[in-house]
Amino acid sequence: MAEYKKKEAREWARAKMHGIANVIIPSYTHDLQHLNERGIRHDVRREIELGFWGTLLVSETAITVEEYGDFVQWAADEAKGRVRLIHHAAFNTLEENIRAVQLAERNGAELILLGYPSNFYPESGEEIYDYTKAFCDETNLGVILFPVPLWGFERLHPAGIPPAIIRKLVDDVPNIVCIKAEGGMPTLGGFVDTWLTLSDKVVVTFPIESEALALATLVPLQFIGTSNSEYYGPMVPRLFNMIRDGQKEKAMELYWQYHPARMANEQIFASVKGAHFLHRMAWKYQAWLQGFNGGPLRQPTMRLHEPQMKSLRNALIASKLDPTPLPDRDYWIGRQPA
Repeated sequence: MAEYKKKEAREWARAKMHGIANVIIPSYTHDLQHLNERGIRHDVRREIELGFWGTLLVSETAITVEEYGDFVQWAADEAKGRVRLIHHAAFNTLEENIRAVQLAERNGAELILLGYPSNFYPESGEEIYDYTKAFCDETNLGVILFPVPLWGFERLHPAGIPPAIIRKLVDDVPNIVCIKAEGGMPTLGGFVDTWLTLSDKVVVTFPIESEALALATLVPLQFIGTSNSEYYGPMVPRLFNMIRDGQKEKAMELYWQYHPARMANEQIFASVKGAHFLHRMAWKYQAWLQGFNGGPLRQPTMRLHEPQMKSLRNALIASKLDPTPLPDRDYWIGRQPA
């Protein structure tokens, strides 16, 4: 159960959402028939070690609603409040997403990242409004609204979700607490527009560390997430804390130290352009390089080939971020095999 009531969600978010949120991709048994509880708990412990405030429990890996409920329950039991758990509302239909979020809420999730199903084809901003409000009405948890080009809403507005619809949702839906403002990418226009109009009402963030850390030196960002920032080990939480403590120039020195890794990550992001889907296999490998469980993923999944793995590993070495010395074949087994 969340530590706030629905009507208190924005107040809670403003007071508590201070830090970095990354992701945990679920671990599976070697035969892919079940979730790997030991692997999931291992990853939660690693989150805490690296200093993350929260983590998104990813659902886009052919996981069932019932399995996802176990995923949240095990993560919450292991976290014991030491890292905040963000539900990933990325199931197939509105009805399935409502069922999943209510289960996740009972099992220990504290926030929600709201996605939109692949088969959702709105023909107006009002249809996006209706879907979003219908979902938010069925949960007491705070919701992170997520305008991003992945959904294909740019046929309605260059920013994806029309800014007027975002503002109307914030006015009408009390448990929208944060906007992950990636509309209009690769530009920062969506973030700027949202910051100017809504940062006095809800938490406004940009999730990708390359832009977000730099932005945090200029505007008072209180939260950065969610993205694959575990690839950089403890660096993103560390730099964010330095910036918030006024050590901006020192933080930027360290920012440039791991630029090779950032550029290797950008190459992985290039795979999104045609698929409009994040490369979760690559993200899980990136996490494994930094001590997370790793292990196999269910199909359908993007494939990860040796040149990509070499690039990601070598970039960490060049960035002085100490990737695991284990051979890449061990990634497919995982640190806590089951």
